[in-house]
Amino acid sequence: MRVLGIETSCDETGVALYDTARGLLAEALYSQVAMHAEHGGVVPELASRDHVRRLLPLVQQVMDQAGCTAADIDGVAYTAGPGLAGALLVGAAAARSLAFGWGIPAVAVHHMEGHLLAPLLEDEPPAFPFVALLVSGGHTLLLEARSLGDYHLLGESLDDAAGEAFDKAAKMMGLGYPGGPRISALAEQGDPARFTFPRPMTDRPGLDFSFSGLKTYCLNTIAECGGKEALSEQDRADIARAFEEAVVETLVIKCRRAMQQTGHDTLVMAGGVSANRRLRARLAEALAKPARGHKPVRVCYPRQALCTDNGAMIAFAGALRLAGGEQQQDLGIAVRARWPLTELTPVTRSV
Repeated sequence: MRVLGIETSCDETGVALYDTARGLLAEALYSQVAMHAEHGGVVPELASRDHVRRLLPLVQQVMDQAGCTAADIDGVAYTAGPGLAGALLVGAAAARSLAFGWGIPAVAVHHMEGHLLAPLLEDEPPAFPFVALLVSGGHTLLLEARSLGDYHLLGESLDDAAGEAFDKAAKMMGLGYPGGPRISALAEQGDPARFTFPRPMTDRPGLDFSFSGLKTYCLNTIAECGGKEALSEQDRADIARAFEEAVVETLVIKCRRAMQQTGHDTLVMAGGVSANRRLRARLAEALAKPARGHKPVRVCYPRQALCTDNGAMIAFAGALRLAGGEQQQDLGIAVRARWPLTELTPVTRSV
């Protein structure tokens, strides 16, 4: 089965073609980061308009790259939420139109399920059940993934997502957008002993997160250094190091608790922040060895190119659901800007 995947949830236009027998055949991605950087963040209307311009040429590019025609495609998968409503509608309308015109089924994919399943595209993929840390600009979630579509929420951010906190902290320091990669790069030159930021909600039981107070602590630290305009490059590097250390250690502590609580031996990490090198290293270090009688944990994550939004994860997730018998029967076009992952329908047919 060959499935065309379309991703337009935010500021990247992603298209890919996945074959259940041969794997990923072709993919293309256009990032709007440069356009939105001028405004310090994503402008929804600009994002939607750019998806309209980029999407169909990218579809043609992927088809040409794979050497396929419409007759070779068995289904179309698209991101139906969560995300920016206007951006989602662009991808949904295009996907449903292509599926109708080609006479093949379409399937709506949850954006975060796409991220969750992305590590399964790698060699030696993890198997259900496992614990998943989904950490991006819009979401920070800990889930127990029991099977495809059967997800139990363990903990989530009560305010800002980790990626959002990175972006806001970077803006406070005048680093520009997107903030995560800029803070991580700068943190490499930072002095880890100069500042110590709090690890929010780690002094109490539970698996929920909160990063708003960490932003406030960062803002106060900048003020103590004389304000954004007075910061030296070393000041910025030291603050970036302290901020990144705090976020990473908080995530690691919560993941360790989740593994102990569930008893699973596999942690899947996905989403844009999963590309953070310090986070990957700390998780591997913290979970690789048995602790308090618990078995060592295998940590799985996708390649760097599949951490951020992309069409490959949507094509793959759609292929799994189509193989499980799911498809849209009506011709309506509906998207959900907010869509809890736990509301998904489990796939009961073997895939």
